[in-house]
Amino acid sequence: MTTSFLNARRHGQVFALAMPMVLSNITVPLLGLVDTLVIGHLEQPYYLGGVAVGAAIISLLFFLLGFLRMSTTGLTAQAFGARREQELLGVLVRALVLAWGLALALLLLQVPIIELAFRLAGASAEVETYGRQYVSVRIWSAPAALTNLVLLGWLLGNQNARAPMWLLILGNGANIVLDIWFVVGLGWQVKGAAAASVLADYAAMALGAWLVWRTLKRRDTVPAPGFWQNALSIDAFRRLLGLNRDIFIRALCLQLTFVFMTFQGARLGDAVVAANAVLMNFLMFISYGMDGFAYAAEAMVGKAIGRGSRRHFRLACGLNLFWGLLVAVLFTLVFWLAGKPLVGQITSIESVQQQAYGFLPWLVAMPLVSCWCFVLDGIFIGATQGRAMRNMMLVSTLGVFFPVWWLSQSLGNHALWLAMLCFMAARGLTLGWAWWQLDQRRAFVPDGLPAKR
Repeated sequence: MTTSFLNARRHGQVFALAMPMVLSNITVPLLGLVDTLVIGHLEQPYYLGGVAVGAAIISLLFFLLGFLRMSTTGLTAQAFGARREQELLGVLVRALVLAWGLALALLLLQVPIIELAFRLAGASAEVETYGRQYVSVRIWSAPAALTNLVLLGWLLGNQNARAPMWLLILGNGANIVLDIWFVVGLGWQVKGAAAASVLADYAAMALGAWLVWRTLKRRDTVPAPGFWQNALSIDAFRRLLGLNRDIFIRALCLQLTFVFMTFQGARLGDAVVAANAVLMNFLMFISYGMDGFAYAAEAMVGKAIGRGSRRHFRLACGLNLFWGLLVAVLFTLVFWLAGKPLVGQITSIESVQQQAYGFLPWLVAMPLVSCWCFVLDGIFIGATQGRAMRNMMLVSTLGVFFPVWWLSQSLGNHALWLAMLCFMAARGLTLGWAWWQLDQRRAFVPDGLPAKR
């Protein structure tokens, strides 16, 4: 195990999967920064607050359905490792059917969803007005956004990180260009930021469909006799829905903490919610940067389990945890040395700047505390151990995040950031404990596949 860990080729395999995802994932918070940048230089803070609240609602909806990507990656990687070509195609078909059904439900139920979301938000009248403008436009990207989750997960599960990289770079790059054009050039303000995201999602979907088609054509993969009956069988969907249910609950808890920070910040004033929007972009940089190694862990762990190799499973875990820690150190140094200049570049509103400076130290500590949970999430997704992920997230959310905030809420906005830091720490500790327990029982090796040492 030690010899394998020190093997440069093994680290090269991690980077071959992780670095394209790290580079492309950075464009996601970069998009958030551009949104904040172009809106943050408008004359009033409630424009930025409106985008923050509106984007939080959309992020909640789409993030809750992020199981479409996660389950697709894990199941695809295991089928890839076991060299089951028909199952690779079956995972894709089932995930797409589920994604399109959920997108249709979002569009049909958008009015009650939006009403409920803004009733819970508790924002000022101005922030709510512009938040509603954002959500009413952005919701129409649901079919493309959910399809993209499936396509990205399937490509990554096939140990192909370059295709998802181009998918994310095109989508987010187009979004950034359209964002600047619509908001700054055409003066569409909040609606322009939302329209840019919608068009970019559909452009990314077109590219993703072509990348998947090219992958299938290169392998000459076509449905075998009886494929559709097996792919769309009740038993196949039952397994998919069971896994997705657990990941959905996990995602619900995670996104609940982020939305709670936005909504609770809105109750503390327009300048506070705008400052939190600025700092949450930094947190997204941490998340999406670390997720590159989480994605690599998903693909490598799933492949190892498909092969029935416990040695490769442990090696995949160790390599990705190691590099995740090094990246976390880099993020900490950047926020420590350049945090204030970055805030100043994002928004020119002095009241928002001063608020953000006061809470910046929380972001300096965040990478080192949170890096473990991000990579461990990838390990559990690749192993399709949704139940363990769900349970540990429930403990961290209900047993740590909300109690810490409740006990320290006299600290105002500092209580929110303290609760978030403790929440990230709890996720890493509980997932680490669950990983050790499952590994000792060999629960990561599916039934019927022998564990190889």
